[in-house]
Amino acid sequence: MFPYVTIFNKTVTSYAIMTSIGILVCLYYCIRVGKKQKIDDNILISIALIGALGAFIGMHLLYGLVNINLIKIVIKNIDKIDSFSTFINVIKLIFGGGVFYGGLFGGLLAAFIYCKKKKLDYKYYASILTPAIPLFHFFGRIGCFLSGCCYGIESKFGFIFHHSLIESANEVRRFPIQLVEALCNLILFIVLYKLRNNKKIKDYLLNIYLISYALIRSILEFFRGDSYRGFIWGLSTSQFISILLIIVNIGYLILSYNKKKKA
Repeated sequence: MFPYVTIFNKTVTSYAIMTSIGILVCLYYCIRVGKKQKIDDNILISIALIGALGAFIGMHLLYGLVNINLIKIVIKNIDKIDSFSTFINVIKLIFGGGVFYGGLFGGLLAAFIYCKKKKLDYKYYASILTPAIPLFHFFGRIGCFLSGCCYGIESKFGFIFHHSLIESANEVRRFPIQLVEALCNLILFIVLYKLRNNKKIKDYLLNIYLISYALIRSILEFFRGDSYRGFIWGLSTSQFISILLIIVNIGYLILSYNKKKKA
């Protein structure tokens, strides 16, 4: 669609603009919720920013792992890297993209470590901040649509990309899977926002999100056309991770329920 935008004579990607808007909106969400629940805004913002940093690192690391074959090729041809600029270009090639699940795990881990170091109740803050995850993802997927990445399968219904950052996406009518996922994330945000004050389930809001998104993602993956992201046992990498997330989190909820029942 519109992969690049020129602002003040500087060209930036539409994805970068949308993710920046997403960060600002999520920070506003943190401040608003903090004031309502009489929580120090600085704590929520700090956790959110640390989580964002972890997400940035995680999304690029998992992208590199998904492209493990590329890493093997680089290792075999390591002698051809004859300058620092070549080395930087190779790093960009391997880790230049991003995988959402890598960002999700990186963000959650970073936030968890921060809470532990600051002696904060991770579950409590997770119940407050969890709705911000699909809210940010909503803007991110719109950015994907504008950039033409994470594109859908060939379809009679959809959009034709002419300037996608991914060459294989262009000149073919494709199902707007990015917009569908954006809508799903927006709905998920609204539901989680409504549930966050429910005393019975607020401690498990993160688990509910992980299960819900994993179910959504595992279905939407059938409509993705970017097959270069890798497969495990016939499933896309994201479908494989989604299934594991569903199993682990349902198992955790069952164990927690039985533990409370016994108590």
